[in-house]
Amino acid sequence: MNNANLINQTSGDVEWYTPDLWVNAAREVMGSIELDPASSFTANLTVLADRYFDQQTDGLAQPWIANTLWMNHPFHRGEAPCPSDRSKCKKKSCVSRGYHIDKAIPSNMDWVNKLISEYQAGNVREAICISFASTSEGWFRKLLKYPQCFPDGRVQYHKPDGSLVNNVTKGSCITYLGPNYLTFADVFKRFGTVKIAI
Repeated sequence: MNNANLINQTSGDVEWYTPDLWVNAAREVMGSIELDPASSFTANLTVLADRYFDQQTDGLAQPWIANTLWMNHPFHRGEAPCPSDRSKCKKKSCVSRGYHIDKAIPSNMDWVNKLISEYQAGNVREAICISFASTSEGWFRKLLKYPQCFPDGRVQYHKPDGSLVNNVTKGSCITYLGPNYLTFADVFKRFGTVKIAI
């Protein structure tokens, strides 16, 4: 099966870059993007964050201190490391990807919890994150109390080589954390339905 068909699940591929339309709208709301905590050199060619954390610097292990933050985290349900004795590993994911992992893969919940905790602690003044609109998932439900935009169509993400994935199977959602929610609503209503929690 083509991994692009599994972009909303756990394909093993976590490098799905946001089209500039959404990053530009985020920059219009916040004025700039100071930090992208879940990025790469290639992704930052679009995001243009002043600072970013990549896989090597491990954004989840770093403090997030920024006036403005953009996040498109690696979408994954999370996975524990494999046993050191590989013969005891029973994970189907290891068979499908062709290798074992020594380090845990963070989950969507890990990224969302970190975002909300850094915002609530006052370390991040404003943040916008894009995620799948997985409304029944616990990690997504934590975002529901914040202003959100549900785009009119599906967001088609880019692969690291720049090609567009045209068969994303799930809708996305853009969530705003910060004081300028009316500006967020004014900018993002051009692209979809904006809701602000009561």
